[in-house]
Amino acid sequence: MLEGLAAIVPPLLQALDQVAFAGRYLHPPQLPALMSALGEPDAPLREARPGLDAWPDDLADVRDRLAYAADAALLAFEGLRAAARDDDLRTAWRALGQLPKACEQLYPLSPALPPVSRFFLDPARRDDAELLARLADPRPDTGIIHLENESGQRGGVSLYVPETYDPARACPLVMALHGGSGHGRAFLWSWLRDARTRGAILVAPTARGATWAITGPDEDTPNLARILAGVRARWNVDPGAILLTGMSDGGTFAYVSGLEPGSPFTHLAPVSAAFHPMLAQMADPERIAGLPIHVAHGALDWMFPVDMARAAVRALAAAGAAVTYREIDDLSHTYPRELNGPLLDWLTADA
Repeated sequence: MLEGLAAIVPPLLQALDQVAFAGRYLHPPQLPALMSALGEPDAPLREARPGLDAWPDDLADVRDRLAYAADAALLAFEGLRAAARDDDLRTAWRALGQLPKACEQLYPLSPALPPVSRFFLDPARRDDAELLARLADPRPDTGIIHLENESGQRGGVSLYVPETYDPARACPLVMALHGGSGHGRAFLWSWLRDARTRGAILVAPTARGATWAITGPDEDTPNLARILAGVRARWNVDPGAILLTGMSDGGTFAYVSGLEPGSPFTHLAPVSAAFHPMLAQMADPERIAGLPIHVAHGALDWMFPVDMARAAVRALAAAGAAVTYREIDDLSHTYPRELNGPLLDWLTADA
């Protein structure tokens, strides 16, 4: 088994990292150049993949999880190359959807396979032997939990409680909202490495409708409040470090819901979001005064131009919010996972 693992695990993890790299730097006009620059990082995985079929059935659980993840990684590269060839952004998005599927299959192998455990950590902490040992011996009532959040369900939630959770220590909490037509079960993986590394509880709900209730009746805000209340009743959450963040439509809804007078969130962090100045003008003065809001946006964003974020910063600051702004030169309309660590630092700075 050790020989088989050595043959498949390193090329699999390297391929998945390159899929994530492609997702981070995906910008429609530059997709052909991006894929050309990446070359064929999946070639070693493609060569190693047939070896899994020879594994015996008594190793079926490990074998099948690795095979699923490997096949997903290979499908992702096939789709990305097709998208670059055909100038088809929808194909690229579908291809990138293979990454969370692969991660979901791999993650349960973390306690037994140190390379997999290291993969789900911030690269700067992958050699932290003490942290790895604690993660390999999970506390009760921790790990990944899905509540009515299968891929076809709406309004449910996927969450992660660090294996290192100590009931005596209050944890920061991140509620991360997916983009339009997305799903919390998939978006969970955009944040898991950083939550796992830093001991944060991660909550990834799914919108009740096709996207968040940005206009019209709002069924999502009460659902987020219900989910948060359930988490706080079960685990020890730091009352001063409860972040509502989101990507694209999720970021816009972080504004819409997070500026409500009764919002339970202590910090807001919209990423690549749309914004209308009326949101700041209509916000409750007591709610917005001094409210920490971290706005992040890409200079290359083709869906919501960066001027929208700049206007948001001006309007929010004028209304009295404590605004932090990060404009990322090489970011298009994609999620910048490298921002998660700084966001957690910002969230917990005064905790």
